[in-house]
Amino acid sequence: MAKHIFVTGGVVSSVGKGITVASIGTLLKARGVNVAVQKLDPYLNVDPGTMSPYQHGEVYVTEDGAETDLDLGHYERFIGVDLSVDANATSGRVYRSVIDKEREGQFLGGTIQVVPHVTDEIKQLIRSCAQRLNADVLITEIGGTVGDIEGQPFIEAIRQIRKDVGRENVLYVHVTYLPHLASTGELKTKPTQHSVRELRSMGIQPDIIVCRSDLPMSDDLRAKIALFCDVPCEAVIPLPTVESIYEVPLVLAEAGAGRLIGKSLGLPERDGDLTVWKDLVSRLRGAEETVSIALVGKYVELEDTYLSVREALKHAALFHNRRLELFWVQSDQLTPDNVETRLAAAQGIVVPGGFGMRGIEGMILAARYARENGIPYFGLCLGMQVLVIELARAMLRTECVNSTEFDPQIEHPVIDLLPEQRSVDRMGGTMRLGSYPCRLTPDSRASCAYGEDLVQERHRHRFEFNNDYRELLRAHGLVFSGLSEDGSLVEIAEIAAHPWMLGCQFHPEFKSRPDRPHPLFRDFVGAAVKTVPPGSQAQLPL
Repeated sequence: MAKHIFVTGGVVSSVGKGITVASIGTLLKARGVNVAVQKLDPYLNVDPGTMSPYQHGEVYVTEDGAETDLDLGHYERFIGVDLSVDANATSGRVYRSVIDKEREGQFLGGTIQVVPHVTDEIKQLIRSCAQRLNADVLITEIGGTVGDIEGQPFIEAIRQIRKDVGRENVLYVHVTYLPHLASTGELKTKPTQHSVRELRSMGIQPDIIVCRSDLPMSDDLRAKIALFCDVPCEAVIPLPTVESIYEVPLVLAEAGAGRLIGKSLGLPERDGDLTVWKDLVSRLRGAEETVSIALVGKYVELEDTYLSVREALKHAALFHNRRLELFWVQSDQLTPDNVETRLAAAQGIVVPGGFGMRGIEGMILAARYARENGIPYFGLCLGMQVLVIELARAMLRTECVNSTEFDPQIEHPVIDLLPEQRSVDRMGGTMRLGSYPCRLTPDSRASCAYGEDLVQERHRHRFEFNNDYRELLRAHGLVFSGLSEDGSLVEIAEIAAHPWMLGCQFHPEFKSRPDRPHPLFRDFVGAAVKTVPPGSQAQLPL
């Protein structure tokens, strides 16, 4: 039977529960424990796939094609595991399952209630995740904050699990925020006290309280929280803001979190080996030279939209002993008059994925600037399509080239829907999702980066390269360096005559890890390191 750690949040959202969960998983894995991780989100959407990036940030895609919360990216990057659809569930998914069972008559005409039917469904999701992943310990994060109306069934479900599996097999971790009042120079504990009181009113006494703060926490404050929240002083874990999220496992370990969790759950008493993380943090702190990368996207106001891209670039920069200097360029603000100025300091340009027409012409300008100036360019999903559109416009000497996503009647639709997608009228879960094989062309940049002939990569898109233009663009220097196994779909395209200009239809950022940067990101940043941008004396845009 798996042991359970349930992580809840209080005071404010976005306090860092996801990083805390990922870091706890890192500490346990370092002790030789088989860890699985799960995120339960109280919103009524069935999954994040159709949610606005401005509200939700990045949609993270698992190997099996589940569109999930971005925290799963943290879990995978920190713990080094490949998660599945079981690792993320929402209230919408829970209620839909319960209602489907009721319509099928599985409840034999009984009255369907939140307790026990909805809570039983939540418990079943938790149990099935632990069983399928054969976990010694399942860490489950409850989204939102304690006191949210929509989160109450989840709190009740995890309260019941303690009774189901035994108190000795369950640990409750509560992550709160200590606000700093500038007028008095104090960190305030009262919000944490109220948050814990709310949690206790719902039947859960936290075993560990992780206190997020922007300033160091004194021993007196730890003792005060321990007294008023009824936990041992050593169970109040300070977690001050650090320069890099990859420092958090080391901070928790130094505070004794690993030892405390191991002892509380009766896990093997062995010291975890965090050598890899210590080396990682040391290299991050020691990197003196920088590499300047421009990310040209349509959602740059909210950086979480491109969270995995940002982290993958950090991993690659660290591989080359560089500190990433990333500047964000709003694509719909790029024009022919300002593109040179806005991108003058870039040693490399990334155009990430996205949907919709807004900002596309700015992305095409960025691709043209990269091609004409020999600046390394890396296109991800939509970014590959932009590369193809720009090159085709230049080769055909016409602006009448586009994707049918943006102009259904365009004369040259170099990007188009697959025939099987033309009749799809539902948005959620209907794209090409999850891991697919990609066969690489020998001696191409992609093949050299991977060092193998066949790779697996994760997709999230509906439009594809139009094969009617394959021979035309090949004749003008476009190399189709990655194809689907049957050769019917273009997965990677690169420009042979360019120092490094490559686009891939998949999302390699999802498979990059701090100690194992993705090969394409690694080689892209490697090319950028060697590049002197035309405007090397220019200042980075604010």
